[in-house]
Amino acid sequence: MSETTDRLLVVVAHPDDETFGCGSLLAHATASGVPTVVACATRGEAGSPTPGRGLDDADMAEVRESELREAAKLVGVGRVELFDWVDSGMDGEPIPGSLCAAPVVEVAAVIASLIDDVCPSVVVTLDASDGHRDHAHIRDATLRAVEVSSWRPSGVYLHCLPQQLMRKWVEALVREQPDSEHLGLGDLGTPEDKITTVIDTTEFLELREQAIAVHRSQTSPYEVMPAGLRREFLTAERLQRVHPDWDGGPVETDIFAAADASF
Repeated sequence: MSETTDRLLVVVAHPDDETFGCGSLLAHATASGVPTVVACATRGEAGSPTPGRGLDDADMAEVRESELREAAKLVGVGRVELFDWVDSGMDGEPIPGSLCAAPVVEVAAVIASLIDDVCPSVVVTLDASDGHRDHAHIRDATLRAVEVSSWRPSGVYLHCLPQQLMRKWVEALVREQPDSEHLGLGDLGTPEDKITTVIDTTEFLELREQAIAVHRSQTSPYEVMPAGLRREFLTAERLQRVHPDWDGGPVETDIFAAADASF
């Protein structure tokens, strides 16, 4: 792997997506000498604060931006770019200025400008298999951005939450709260046959745990997981390669091995 030619751009919707989702991927890349940039579309104003922390939207935005920057620095990210959309929340009509209220082409244009500035060899965004509408919007906008940008990344990936592990997580939640809202969450996650790339990140587990702890304002989904399941989630990163096209075969173990190709 070349330190001078490989660059990674990770595009997410909210502070903590970069850590709860892609934290070990970022740590793995930076430890390998790859310059890494995280772009975040919102400041997570609609996040659910940790019990006991009464934060209004302005305070939440400030706190979560600070947590994002601290966690990114901890795993070695060299640059964080924050866009100016507002967190859309999980449901209801998106308010003016929120990410989901912005047309995909508008969001894509901003991301494309960053792609042209960073010149990443690989772009990663969220696959949105957790059902959050902001995650789906930033996925669609990022995929559009790599089509319209002047710079052509050699690899484009969706970060995945494996369906099998997500089902285990939901089962654990239901055992704790049998009558809870979690009963309807069984279809979350990416089917295993869609996952093209698995990176062993066991050596970064402790660092990932430290980065998760930085997001003190939010309740981590890993807090309520059984220890074994938590380790399964945090010791490997799973992705779906969308460019170059995947022709099958053994799963990849390196996102920077994707052949250089044009769109």
